[in-house]
Amino acid sequence: MSNKRVAIVTGATSGIGLEVAKRLSKDGFTVILNGRNHEVGEKVTAELVAAGADAHYMGFDVTDEAAVTENIVKIGEKYGRIDALVNNAGGLGGRSRFEVMTTEFFRGVMALNLDSVFFASRAAIPYLKKGEHPSIINFTSNAAWNAGGPGAGIYGTSKAGVHAITRALAKDLAEYKIRVNAVSPGTIDTPFHKQIKSTKPEVFASWANNILLGRLGQPEDISGVVSFLASKDASFITAETIQIGGGQALGI
Repeated sequence: MSNKRVAIVTGATSGIGLEVAKRLSKDGFTVILNGRNHEVGEKVTAELVAAGADAHYMGFDVTDEAAVTENIVKIGEKYGRIDALVNNAGGLGGRSRFEVMTTEFFRGVMALNLDSVFFASRAAIPYLKKGEHPSIINFTSNAAWNAGGPGAGIYGTSKAGVHAITRALAKDLAEYKIRVNAVSPGTIDTPFHKQIKSTKPEVFASWANNILLGRLGQPEDISGVVSFLASKDASFITAETIQIGGGQALGI
């Protein structure tokens, strides 16, 4: 069994996921970065290693049940343990009103945001049982509460599912001392908002006006909280969803 704690971060090739991987590696974890863009994944992982991290890239699609199971079991068997699973992978998947929404679109968004959490968590549990201060950290969204913006209703529905499965997993795994929490980022300046940032920069900048702290979030604002939740300092916290939005959820 490895002496170092082992963390898996899904969707870790850019944005918040990459920042989380960087932070956990600084915290002393062996970090497995997951993604679908293998070229980018190998590149950012090599950069982490060059900076002194114990980081490895493992490319697989989090919506592919067999691939998720196979790869997470490989990681667990290689290291003898998993200490933190960060289910960061997810996305809007596009926009569609319900009246014209195809079943394929519905299933795709649910698979990306909710099935992925189930597949990865289920595969990791036997190895989390062998971990030190083991925890699962999921990513939900304001959309879980407000049901999403125009055309993003199914995104909101899938993220509400993440909020619920976080609490359900926490109940299910408490006897093994595996903690399960979620973070709910507000508007964070990442590639997620690339399109509006490039086409309507004034609209993007104006979003800060609806945030109590008067600024958009940065990926580091999220990674610090994930670091805390994966640490011994959070050993009595489970079934929580932490809003990281500068007070955005309250409105102004």
